[in-house]
Amino acid sequence: MYTCNLVLSLWRSTDTPVFTLIAAAEKCHPNDLKGLISFKTGIFSDTSGRLDTWIGRSCCEWDGITCDNRTGRVTQINLPGFYTSSDDTPLQTSMIGYISPSITLLASLEAIDLSGLVGLTGEIPPSIGFRLPNLKKLSLWGNRIEGTLAESICELSKLEELYLYENRFFGSLPGNLGKLKSLKMLDLHSNRFSGFLPETITNLTNLERFCIQNNFLTGEIPGNIGDFQGLKELDLSNNSLTGKIPASINKLKAVSVIYLNNNQLVGKIPFFNQMSTLGFLRLNDNKLTGKIPNSFGYLISLQRVSLAYNELTGPIPSSLGNLRSLTEMYLNGNKLSGQLPRSIGRLSNLLMLRVSNNMIEGPLPRDMAFLENLQTLDLSFNRINLSSVPDWLLKLPSISRIFLAGCKIQGEIPGNLVSTSSSLQELDLSDNNLTGQIPGWIGRLTELYSLNLSANFLVGEIPNPITNLARLGILDLHSNKLEGGLPPSLANVSSLERLKLQKNHFTGKIPNVFLNFKNLQELDLSDNFLEGKIPFGKPLIDFPRESYLGNKGLCGLPLEPCRP
Repeated sequence: MYTCNLVLSLWRSTDTPVFTLIAAAEKCHPNDLKGLISFKTGIFSDTSGRLDTWIGRSCCEWDGITCDNRTGRVTQINLPGFYTSSDDTPLQTSMIGYISPSITLLASLEAIDLSGLVGLTGEIPPSIGFRLPNLKKLSLWGNRIEGTLAESICELSKLEELYLYENRFFGSLPGNLGKLKSLKMLDLHSNRFSGFLPETITNLTNLERFCIQNNFLTGEIPGNIGDFQGLKELDLSNNSLTGKIPASINKLKAVSVIYLNNNQLVGKIPFFNQMSTLGFLRLNDNKLTGKIPNSFGYLISLQRVSLAYNELTGPIPSSLGNLRSLTEMYLNGNKLSGQLPRSIGRLSNLLMLRVSNNMIEGPLPRDMAFLENLQTLDLSFNRINLSSVPDWLLKLPSISRIFLAGCKIQGEIPGNLVSTSSSLQELDLSDNNLTGQIPGWIGRLTELYSLNLSANFLVGEIPNPITNLARLGILDLHSNKLEGGLPPSLANVSSLERLKLQKNHFTGKIPNVFLNFKNLQELDLSDNFLEGKIPFGKPLIDFPRESYLGNKGLCGLPLEPCRP
């Protein structure tokens, strides 16, 4: 608050006395006051307590309100759910209520931030575009706001940021969305928008971020999408878009993120060769065909790429070895053939490589031994015919997840697994030709979370040292020739979430201590030779009948009652 002496000593060059300006700021324009009070009335609960300060007529002093020093009109409403308090403590708060249409009475508003309040409902006022001509930022994400996107929103010629994601909006996007020439940020993801992307949207030449993933959009990507010259992030994923990826996408020279995954896109992958800033590319889960273009080797900034679950054919181009910044590459679920290129060994920053479910042939290039940062390798279900787990693979200093299912590995479970350079967390050797017993040294892989040895020819009993795997969450041994009783000690692995032992030769009763599996979410003991009453209690009685069928001697819930 200014003192009287200070007010009397100041004078503006416009011949407007400062005390006149101060008086304007101390009060509140009648329309602003009415609009704010109406907004407060529509809020039934405010866990932050900020609305409790909205008392009297000096609205410029209220929490979350900013005014113009010259006119005294309210220019900003900043009441986000997540904010930092005056003592620098981060707070997550909520409001329950609705957005009052009277908010449009605040005609000088430049920014509205009511984001992340969780319980805010209602609609965007239909007249917003005609009543708030100075609005530059509208942030309402993370609420329960619904309805269609008002056509008048296209009249907000000064709007630069529009964040409406994670709400319940539905219907088509306004056809005149391209009128928002000042727009830089447009994020509408995780709503229920449907229909086509309006052709006018590419008129937003100042747009830097366009995110509309997780909706129900149909139709094709606009052919002139390359007109977004300043675009840095494009996310159209998880919709129902059809047609081809427009060739003009190659004009997005400033883009760093392109996510088009989980749509119904067809045709070939366009030649991405001018995007020197592209760091993240997802085209997975579409219906793309043809080869991976050699031009991928020009994407020198690429860090993560996913082309998984398409219908791509041909060899993996050796030009991928030029992507020295690459950390994750997903090529799984295609029809790729030929051998892995030797150049893959030059990807020194690679952390994850998934090429499972293709038609890749062996042998594996020895150059892969240079992948010193590789943590995850998935070569499952190809035509590699390994016969054994390569020694160089187990010597990789960072390897922790190995998936070699369906790779024609033969003989006993290789003992060199226990001498890996790093601690194994996931191991999948399923659908191979493994024979012999499960070795006792398996209990020395103490960091193991997932062990899958299913669909092999293993015999003998489950070794007791397996109970040393205190972090084991998934144990899958189904479809082998394992025998003997189910161990009482297996229940000591209290972290188990999935236990699959079906289609073996296990005998005896289900131990009562299996009731200690408090974290178990999936159990399958079917098609064995188990007998007796299923121990009564959770979680065993919660699993479906199918978990126990095929054991002629078993009875009790969820199967038929035991006979006296």
